[in-house]
Amino acid sequence: MQKRNTQQRREAIVEWVNHRGHAQVDVLAGEFGTSEVTIRKDLSILAQQGVLVRQFGGAAPVPAAVAAAPLLRPVSAQKQAIGARAASLLHDNARILIDSGSTTETMLPHLHAFSRLVVMTNSLKAASYLTEQDNEPTVLMTGGTWDPQSQSFQGHMAEKVTQAYSFDYAFIGASGIDVERGTTTFNELTGLTETMASAAREVAIVAESSKFDHRMPNLELPWKSIAYLITDSNISPAVKQAITDHGVAVLIATPNGV
Repeated sequence: MQKRNTQQRREAIVEWVNHRGHAQVDVLAGEFGTSEVTIRKDLSILAQQGVLVRQFGGAAPVPAAVAAAPLLRPVSAQKQAIGARAASLLHDNARILIDSGSTTETMLPHLHAFSRLVVMTNSLKAASYLTEQDNEPTVLMTGGTWDPQSQSFQGHMAEKVTQAYSFDYAFIGASGIDVERGTTTFNELTGLTETMASAAREVAIVAESSKFDHRMPNLELPWKSIAYLITDSNISPAVKQAITDHGVAVLIATPNGV
């Protein structure tokens, strides 16, 4: 009977949150006549099931665009190789941050090879994928405000949650790369990227070499904040040397092997 009541409560919580757009733990506890500890457990399980988004202090509905999209987008063999090369840096028990984006997503199928991973992401797509795997890591969401342009969670709340942890690696994508400055973007929402970088012992940028052709005005991460650039074999020797001169290890990924 208790199991049935628990399921009914969780279904009612989803309906309540979807109707109101957001809910705090204390409000839900009062609404459903249970403890905040129980509500937090309910929200964690509902987030793992992909029917709610866990946020700092509460929960929000799953954005419609995310709910309708496939778990992982089809990508080129070149991007898949970058994901495999990035995952090769990992070890059992690693604590990692994975930024949203089609290139960082290519790491996800390789994470099953490692045990007891802790993964934080601002990508609902990544979190949903990871929680459906047999060798499921501990998954943490940044929470925050949904940004349709980047298809990710951003903002002060996401930064605050990320700052509360420490990580071995942060794997971050790039809209553009400036050989002299670092990663660049048109989007001015660079706060979470900077927070991810500062929360990690080492930062790895995962990006195709074509990103060197994208000139963008806003500096996101300077080279001094980056330990690795993981890219494809089309990077020119001159560009590779220039980035190496900034103290960044350039790792080349090829479709036929790491």
